[in-house]
Formats: sequence, C-alpha cells, structure tokens
Amino acid sequence: MNKEKYDDVNIEENASEETTCENNTSENNASENNASENNTEGNTSENNTEGNIGEDVLPFLDEDGACAVIEAILFAMGNSVRITKICDVLNMGKKEIKPLLERLQSRYERADSGLELVCFEDSIQLCTKSTTFDYLAKIARMPQKYSLTDTMLETLSIVAYKQPVTRAAIEKIRGVNCDHAINKLLEYELIEEVGRLDAPGRPILFGTTEQFLRSFGVKSISDLPTLGPELVEEMKQQAEEEISEIGEKGQVKVEV
Repeated sequence: MNKEKYDDVNIEENASEETTCENNTSENNASENNASENNTEGNTSENNTEGNIGEDVLPFLDEDGACAVIEAILFAMGNSVRITKICDVLNMGKKEIKPLLERLQSRYERADSGLELVCFEDSIQLCTKSTTFDYLAKIARMPQKYSLTDTMLETLSIVAYKQPVTRAAIEKIRGVNCDHAINKLLEYELIEEVGRLDAPGRPILFGTTEQFLRSFGVKSISDLPTLGPELVEEMKQQAEEEISEIGEKGQVKVEV
C-alpha cells in the first residue's frame, strides 16, 4: 500500500510539473507575441513618420501669391521656362496659368516698368525692355554682336521654312556649298541639330532655335511671313551669282 501511495504521489507531482511547464510556455509565447505586435506597431509608426517627413506640403496660393511665384521663377531662371513646368510647380492647368501671365504682362506694360514678358510657342521669359538697352550697356557686359550676311540669311530662311531640313537639302535649294553659313548659324545659336533623317548615312536635321524667335521678334514659326515668289527669285539670283564666283575664283566669296 505504501508503495502504491508513493507512486501516486510521484505521478501527481509529475503531472503538476508538466502543467506548470505548459503554463510557463504559454505565458512565454504570449509575451513573445505581444512583443512582436509591439515591435510591429513601433515599426509601422516609424515608417509612417518617415513617410510624413519626406512629403513637402506647400501652402495654398491665391492669385497674388501665384503671380509672385511665377515672377520669382522667371527671374531666378534667367532663361525661358516651359509653361508646363510652371503648371507643375503651382499644380495648376494652362487655363489657370494664362490669366496670371496676362496679369503680369499688364503690369510690365506700364511706363514705370523696365521688364516685359516674352512669349514663345510653349515657354516664357522675363526680359528687359529694349528701351533700356542703352542704359544697361553702360553697366552690364555687352553681349557679342554678330552680323548676318546675305548668304547666311538665305540659309537661315531655308532652315526656318523647310525645317527639319538636311544640309544636302539646303545646298540643293541654293545650288552652292553652305558649310560656312551653317557653321556660323550654329555658332550664333540661331539653328540647332534637331535629329537625324531615317535614310542612308542618317544625315543631321537642322531647325531654328528659341534664340532665332527672340532675335526676329516672333513667338512661333507660324508667325513668320509667307515666303513670296519675289524672295524666292532673289535667293535664286544670289545663288547663281555665287556659282559664277566659284567658276571664276574657285571659291565662294563670303563676308563675315
């Protein structure tokens, strides 16, 4: 009997120890789960915080504020700025930007303003008025002046009206070599390479630049005057004269 009681006691003790171990294991698992949840919540909070830090929230602008920002952008950039870029900065559409530009233009048209807005096809630039040039020349570094010969003007006209156009096409129209004229027009930034023709040799295509529009006072190529027959005939005569000079002297006479 004593042995049986002893065995019963041992069985009960072992059962108690197993139960205690199971309880401890459950508690430990629960603690680990809680810790994992807390870490997950902490990481989520950190991620949310990092996301908020990276976002730039700009204040709402009324018309006065928007005009001020546009003016600041044009002043700071110096060169022309695409209207689409201004739209992106202000989060506005072109229809909303247009009246703001007109408002700035009206302000600059006053006699007490030395600035003006110069509009191109898809960009805009803040410039000084031509009436202030002589005064600016006394204090600012003068830009390099360049002169266009008749040959260069005719070559430029072909590029303007036929663009994009290859060097070979220009020379075919004029009937003479145009290397010098094209190189000078590139140097003066009146024309530029705009791509290559999908043909054998992939010749370079030339087109006019924004500097061309600025120099000739037009907003877009569509504003250029119609190329009349008189001008075409004059260009033809000039080309024929150059051909004659080539025959007589073996080279083209070019005025720089």
